Amino acid sequence: MTRTDHGGALLLLRHGQSVSNAADVFTGWSDVPLSELGAAQARGAAEALRALGMRPTSVHTSLLRRSISTAEIVTHGLNRGWVPVHRSWRLNERHYGALTGRDKRAVAAEVDAAVFRAWRRSYAVAPPPMSDDDAATMYADDRYTGLAPGARPRTESLADVWQRMLPYWTDILFPQLLAGQTPLVVGHGNTLRAFVMFLEEIGPREVEALDIPTAVPMRYGLDRRGRPVAGPAGRYLDPAAAREQIRVGLSHTPAAPCSGGTTSG
Repeated sequence: MTRTDHGGALLLLRHGQSVSNAADVFTGWSDVPLSELGAAQARGAAEALRALGMRPTSVHTSLLRRSISTAEIVTHGLNRGWVPVHRSWRLNERHYGALTGRDKRAVAAEVDAAVFRAWRRSYAVAPPPMSDDDAATMYADDRYTGLAPGARPRTESLADVWQRMLPYWTDILFPQLLAGQTPLVVGHGNTLRAFVMFLEEIGPREVEALDIPTAVPMRYGLDRRGRPVAGPAGRYLDPAAAREQIRVGLSHTPAAPCSGGTTSG
C-alpha cells in the first residue's frame, strides 16, 4: 500500500441525538428531528472541527432531517454554509423494516435475545420486512417519488446498506478525495458503520461490536486507492467524547434507554 497522504481527507460525522434515539425506538427511514441535546451535540462537533482546522469542501447528507439539521448546524458553526451540499437516499439510515417506529424494549421482550441482537448488530441479517401499507405510506413521500420501485427497501441488513452506498462512494466521494478535497459525510449510525467496515477492512464479526457515537467527528487520511494512510485508521477528533459515548452505548440494555442516544437505529 502506498503510505503517502495525497491531501484528501474524509470526515465522517453521525448526526446528533434524535428524538427517537432519546425514546429508544427503531428509527430507520422514519424522518424525525434532533432533540435539544442533539442540536447541542452538533454545535459541539462544529467546535471540534474548527479547533483542529478541519475545513470541509463539500457536505453530504441523507434525505432525513436529523442528518440535514446536523449538517446545517455544523456548517453554520464553521462559517462554511457556502460549500456545496449533496443529499442522497443512498446515505439514509438502514431500513429497519417491520421494526420501524417500535420501542426496542418491547421488541426485545418478544423475541429471543440472539435474534434481537442479529436484527440490530449483525452484518447479514435483516429484520422482518415492512408491511405493504406501511411501505406505501413511506414511499408516498415526495422525496422518494423519483426512486425506482426496485430501489425502495422494505428492510435491510448492514450488507444491503453498503451495497446501496457503494455507488455514492465510487462516483462522488472517492473522486473528490482523489482531487485533494475534504468531503464531510453527515450520516447515521449504520451507514457510518458500513463506511468504517469498508475503510478499515473490518470483518462481519468485528462489525457487530462497532459503535459510532453521535456527533463526534472522525477523520480518515486516504491514499489514492481510498485506503487509510497511516496510524489508527479512524481518528476521532475528540477521543474522550467518543470513548464516553461508546461506554454509555455499551452499557445500554433494552430495559434501560440510552440517554446519550449512541445506539444505532
